[in-house]
Amino acid sequence: MKKWLGFLMAAVMLVTAFMILPIHGEAGLYDNVIRLHVLANSDSEEDQALKLTVRDAVLEKTKTMLENVDSREQAEMILRQNLPVIEQTARDALRAAGAENTVTVKLGQESYPTREYERLAFPAGEYLSLRVMIGEAEGQNWWCVLFPPLCLTAASAKSDAETEAVCLSAGLSGEQYRMIADTEETKYKLRFKILEVAEELFN
Repeated sequence: MKKWLGFLMAAVMLVTAFMILPIHGEAGLYDNVIRLHVLANSDSEEDQALKLTVRDAVLEKTKTMLENVDSREQAEMILRQNLPVIEQTARDALRAAGAENTVTVKLGQESYPTREYERLAFPAGEYLSLRVMIGEAEGQNWWCVLFPPLCLTAASAKSDAETEAVCLSAGLSGEQYRMIADTEETKYKLRFKILEVAEELFN
């Protein structure tokens, strides 16, 4: 009975979302984005610091790899071909910091919750994801958008206009930018959350 009730609630929420809020291509956004997910060994202060050290090294390496890349397909191909290089980069960063943790890097589909980054919010869903797993990978993790290269550029923008320029130059359409931007159109964030809750109920 509880299962059917949950199913009914999820169905009602989905119908409500699609009736009261416009559809502006979440699927297109998923298909144009590659996320970065760095998982720390544990929540200890040392392991959390190592996570950021590895993050910086991976971002620096992938920034060079993906320079002038203008499609997700090309970015995926380059990342897939260079997984051993990225993994070695993460390992070298750990060794330079005096850590002996193992590290594994994978590229594949991963479920993400709705996430906010400075002025941007990305809807929950399945994204192609570069996962960097340090040691046991049981600590707090770090997420961002690797392609288009928004991990650091969008976060450093000082105004909405600058953020929009970064996003558009990185390959997102105006429609996709409006969907993820933290603007007056909070209906998008509301719909993201409705869809996320509905998915949890279905599962």
